[in-house]
Amino acid sequence: MSETYVLKAEARERVGKGSARAIRRDGKIPAVIYGDNQSPLSITLPLKEVTMKIHDGGFMTTVADIELDGTKHHVLPKAYELHPVKDTVMHVDFLRVSAKTDVVVEIPVHFINEETCPGLKKGGVLNIVRHEVEVHCPAGSIPEYFTVDLSGFGLGDAIKISSVDLPAKVTPTITDRDFTIATIAAPAGLKSESGGEGEDEGQAEAEVEAGEE
Repeated sequence: MSETYVLKAEARERVGKGSARAIRRDGKIPAVIYGDNQSPLSITLPLKEVTMKIHDGGFMTTVADIELDGTKHHVLPKAYELHPVKDTVMHVDFLRVSAKTDVVVEIPVHFINEETCPGLKKGGVLNIVRHEVEVHCPAGSIPEYFTVDLSGFGLGDAIKISSVDLPAKVTPTITDRDFTIATIAAPAGLKSESGGEGEDEGQAEAEVEAGEE
């Protein structure tokens, strides 16, 4: 789980496009805090700090404390808007959360031990079907990433969600099947020489999973 960070906010009394443009000219961005059966809070945040947090990675899966008028609001970023040309941050939406709040987030998947993977050592290719996995989990224990150990996979193997060691109370939003995260695909030349059906089946399954995303 990533460490919580603090952003200092100011109340935003006026809303609308004109007000938002004025805020951005001052090096800030408009934002809103909503949820938990409370009224939405319109705020402004420093553009530089928010941009740095986004570029650092894990922005959408890290709980933050927004300090406003001496009160801290425990929040999780839910969406942010970028300028279509300049790619600068335009607006951020935050959801109020507590340790008991259940949230839906996309967790990145990291692959390790590629150098000792039997399938890759034989010339196979790691075909990643899902770079991220969407899960339900408590807001207070969002995983930073999932780790897949490739050291036991051979040519044609499909790496399923069941191969991932999920923390307690973290469950995939897809519950009707043991879906594929990645496959160890054989190169075209090796596949044609061996005529391996396992490799063809693994590739076909990967294509089906990719089409369902």
